[in-house]
Amino acid sequence: MTRSLFTVAGLAARYAASPHVVFNVVEEIVARLAACDDPAIFITPVAPDDLRAAARELVARAPDPASLPLWGVPFAVKDNIDVAGLATTAACPAFAFTPERDATVVARLKAAGALVVGKTNLDQFATGLNGTRSPFGAPKNAIDPAYVSGGSSSGSAIAMARGLCAFSLGTDTAGSGRVPAAFNNLVGIKPTPGLVPNTGVVPACASLDCVTVFAASVADGVAVRRVIEGYDAADPWSRPIAPIGLAATPRVGVLAPKDRQFHGDDEAAALYAAAIDKASAFGWSTVEFDWAPFAEIAALLYEGPWLAERLAEFEDRLDRTPEIFDPTVRGLLESSRRFSAADAFRGQHRLKALLRRANEVATGFDFMLLPTSPTIETIAAMRADPVRLNARFGTYTNFVNFCGQAAVAVPASFRANGLPFGVTLIGAEGSDDALAPFAARWHAASACGAGPRREPVGDVAPAPADDGFLEIVVVGAHLTGQPLNRQLVDGGGRLVRATRTAADYRLYALADTVPPKPGLIREPGFSGPGLEVEVWALPPAAFGRFVAAIPAPLGVGRVRLADGSEATGFLCEPFALAGAREITDLGGWRAHLAATRG
Repeated sequence: MTRSLFTVAGLAARYAASPHVVFNVVEEIVARLAACDDPAIFITPVAPDDLRAAARELVARAPDPASLPLWGVPFAVKDNIDVAGLATTAACPAFAFTPERDATVVARLKAAGALVVGKTNLDQFATGLNGTRSPFGAPKNAIDPAYVSGGSSSGSAIAMARGLCAFSLGTDTAGSGRVPAAFNNLVGIKPTPGLVPNTGVVPACASLDCVTVFAASVADGVAVRRVIEGYDAADPWSRPIAPIGLAATPRVGVLAPKDRQFHGDDEAAALYAAAIDKASAFGWSTVEFDWAPFAEIAALLYEGPWLAERLAEFEDRLDRTPEIFDPTVRGLLESSRRFSAADAFRGQHRLKALLRRANEVATGFDFMLLPTSPTIETIAAMRADPVRLNARFGTYTNFVNFCGQAAVAVPASFRANGLPFGVTLIGAEGSDDALAPFAARWHAASACGAGPRREPVGDVAPAPADDGFLEIVVVGAHLTGQPLNRQLVDGGGRLVRATRTAADYRLYALADTVPPKPGLIREPGFSGPGLEVEVWALPPAAFGRFVAAIPAPLGVGRVRLADGSEATGFLCEPFALAGAREITDLGGWRAHLAATRG
């Protein structure tokens, strides 16, 4: 049985009226999990008493629901993402281990008040787009159980679509956070690679993996993404992403008729043509573009040496215990052995050339509007032809992470048999927030609602990017990679930008501080180099806790930045400069540390 959907916005309204409603929500989740007739959705559900205890701890920690952005919101986690105390299996029982720490994204969600309800099923080791490659069974499509759920984030999509959580986490290397969204009438948020950290995530292709969000609406999905995003020094692929804007009346790249591959699914072809007409009706300018470089980039993922990147993670296990792998997954990994180190370099060189062509093509539009998947298949058909049919699902998704792009998958319409058809808006690196209003408008205008019951989601645009978050300027031990940076990360903080102060600031290395700390002083009239700082954004409650914990002689005040703007930041009381050494000429704390080590 499918129940009405929980949503982030809906729960926030209920909790504002009465915080203790969270205990009713928890009981409803417990009841829904017990009544669920698809045992393949979850691999490890949270024990009911543990979920109740988490709700009690939340209320004790933060009695005011408005103090945390995801207060009391239940969520599910794909079982290749670590949750402390729950087994991580990646859909391979012999691989299972129980982590002591949460993945960074889970830690940020918990800090924001969200409640884990369980670990969900997936195509083993996140290898597949269909949802049938798991020893724990194949989760059933939420609209028609004869059809595939989509993968690899199969259980996460179905848990969301069947009302077992208010959002869920997936991962996406080739489309795993977009294809299941399209097959189950959901929104799928795929961030710019590197925006959301992968610390505590079992790699599929580490250079391409992204943590993603399934939600009922774009606004819900974006709210969750903003909590989990932000630089994490523990993840070598994490990086600061500069946000970019988009024109209010965009140029939208669409496929020319010759490039529209639907593998005989004429109804999907007609629905995509109708989607292009809808974009034009919005006043968006549609532009047919050269698909060839993107198609060739997409082919590199499974036909080129990037297939061997999956082997890099699991080769030892494959050599020792090949029987633990799903047969199709094992076959794909074995096939990657044909690639040499020289092939890997040839692939990199070819990718660079293709990316240059693709970037030139992309100057002709603001974002793409593509089919999320060209077709859908039954579970029976997929099991009979697991590689060829699976590959079709990635036709318009495989290239996106290679290109470093952001994407939002949204419902578009329905086939005559009731199965959904989705489209994806794909923008350049850093367009995550800029894409969101266009995707939200599309979803509202489609009248598809969310999930199998097509529940209305309203015409709600995502909140502005900085809504509810407060900025703090850090200059020393809280900088990225420094010993106190975890205080920002664990509080749900995100790196906004790296910059410098205005010229009239001096920096000192304070005496007798552990860990070593700088003192920042403003001296009007002084002209220095400007000092290296980072601007971080924190949820209000985390900001309050962070500022309250700042030890003397440090405090907070307004710091003027090189661009003339101001933000709250660390300043030092003048009395503490006794015995301190001025390091202004070095330009920043990191340079001071490097000079000290040298």
